[in-house]
Amino acid sequence: MTSGPDTKKDAWLEHAKAKLDAAALGAQVEQIGRVEEVGDGIALISGLPEVRLDELLLFDKGQFGFAQVLERNRIGCVLLDDVDVIEAGDSVRGTGDVVRVPVGPALLGRIVDPLGRPLDDKGPIAADTLEPIERPAPAIIDRDLVTQPVQTGLVAIDTLFALGRGQRELIIGDRAIGKTTIAVDTIINQKTSDIICVYVAVGQKSSSVRRAIDAIQAGGAAGRWIIVVAAAASSPGLQWIAPFAGFTMAEYFRDRGQHALIVIDDLTKHAATHREIALLTRQSPGREAYPGDVFYVHARLLERAAKLSKEKGGGSLTALPIAETDAGNLSAYIPTNLISITDGQIVLNSKLFHEGQKPSVDVGTSVSRVGGKTQAHALREAAETLRLDYAQFLELEMFTRFGGMPDTRVRQELTRGARIRAILNQPQHAPLRLADEVALVLAVQSGLLDQLPLAAIIGFRAGLSDALDHGAADAVRLIQETGTLDGARKQTLCEALQHYVQTVTSSLPPTTHPETIGQP
Repeated sequence: MTSGPDTKKDAWLEHAKAKLDAAALGAQVEQIGRVEEVGDGIALISGLPEVRLDELLLFDKGQFGFAQVLERNRIGCVLLDDVDVIEAGDSVRGTGDVVRVPVGPALLGRIVDPLGRPLDDKGPIAADTLEPIERPAPAIIDRDLVTQPVQTGLVAIDTLFALGRGQRELIIGDRAIGKTTIAVDTIINQKTSDIICVYVAVGQKSSSVRRAIDAIQAGGAAGRWIIVVAAAASSPGLQWIAPFAGFTMAEYFRDRGQHALIVIDDLTKHAATHREIALLTRQSPGREAYPGDVFYVHARLLERAAKLSKEKGGGSLTALPIAETDAGNLSAYIPTNLISITDGQIVLNSKLFHEGQKPSVDVGTSVSRVGGKTQAHALREAAETLRLDYAQFLELEMFTRFGGMPDTRVRQELTRGARIRAILNQPQHAPLRLADEVALVLAVQSGLLDQLPLAAIIGFRAGLSDALDHGAADAVRLIQETGTLDGARKQTLCEALQHYVQTVTSSLPPTTHPETIGQP
C-alpha cells in the first residue's frame, strides 16, 4: 500500500489543525498612531495614548524615533533615521521599549554611530548585549573617593590641574584653540595605561572628526578605544542621543571593575541640538531660547561619571566634556551650567594660543576641584610651588613691560618664570610619560634650565627620555610603576639631569646667551 497525494494532504491538515488549536483566540487591541506633520528631524504624531516618555516608536516603513514630548492630543517624536521617506499619514506603533545601544568588548577599536551601527567598513558588531542610553547615575553610597590619577601627558595639566579617575573636568575655550587636541592627547597617553577611552563627536565637521580619528588611530592603544560619531550632517536625533550612548558604552567597562575615560566633543553643540528639538516640538523657550530643562539634561548625563566603591567593583568613569565660548565669555548660559556641574575646568585662552603658548591653558581661571589628592606623589613633590611661582612671574612680567630696569632678584625670577612657561609649552600629539614630567619640573625648579636659552628647551625636551633611560633607569622605572621617588633615586635623577644639561649647553654656539623674557 503506497502513500498518495491524499495521505500528504491529510498530514498537512492535521498539522494545520494542531497549530490552530495551540493559537490563543480572542480579541486583540493594537494602538496605531498617525503622522500629522514631519520635517527637520521631528514628527508630530496623533493617537497612541499609552505611549510613555522616551519610548521607541516604529514607523511603518521601518524608521525609528523616540517620544520626546507628550501632550493630550499629540506626541513630539525625534527621528533617528532618514526622514525623507516618512510622510504625513504614515502609521506609527509603540514598541514598549527605549532606545538601546550595543555594548561590550566587540566595540573596542571600532567607529560607530550613536546607535552602535558600524561606520568603519569592518563588518557587523557582535555585541554582548543591548543597554538603554538613559541609565541612572550611581548612588552616593556606591561611590568612592577620587584618588587615582589620570595622566594626560601634558605638563601644564598634570602639574597644575591634576585629574583623577572618576572626575568630571570641563575643557572650555573659544573656537579652534586646542580643546579637542587636549582631549585627544589624553586619549593617546592612555596607550600604556589600563584606561579604555570613548571619544564622542557631536555636531563636528567631518574634517575635524577625521583629524581626531587619525590621531587616535595613529597614537592610541590599538583596540582600547571606541569612537562614536554624530557629525554635523547627522540627524538632530542622533546628535542628541550621542553623549548618552557613549556613556552607556563606557559604563559597561566601569561596572565590571575596569577604568574608562569619555570625551564629549562638544556639549555646546549638543545644547544647540537640544534647543532645536525643543523649539520644533513647541516647548517653551527660556534664557537664550534654551528650554528650561537643558541644565537637567547635562547634569543627569555627567553625573554618570564616578569612581565606584570596592563593593561595586572599584571601576571608574572619567568625563572630559568640551564646551565652546564666544570671545572668552565664561558667563554665558551653557558655560555657567557646565562649570557648576563639573569638578573643575581647564580654560583655554585665545590670546595665549595666538602668542604660541600651546596648550593655551589660563592658569588664573582654570581649576581642578579634586586637586593634588590624585596627583602622583613624585610629581606633587616636584611641582609643589610651581603654580605660585608661575603666577608671580606673570605679574612681574606685566609690570616690567612698562619699562625700567629690574634688580638682580627680579631678573632671576623673570628668567625662571620664562623657563616654566617654556616647559608648559608642548607640541600636539606628543604626550610625555610621568617620569619625563617629573624630570622637567625638577630641572626648572632647581635652576638647571636657567643657563639654557629658551630656544634650546625644545631640543632639551626632545632628548630628555633617552637621557633619563641611560642615566637614571632605576628612577624612571620607580616613577612609572609606583608614581613615587625616594631620596637615593631622586639624587640619581638630578645627577642625570645635570649631565644632560651640560651636554646640551656644550653643543650650543658660544655666542648663545639665555634670554630672560620671551617665548621659546
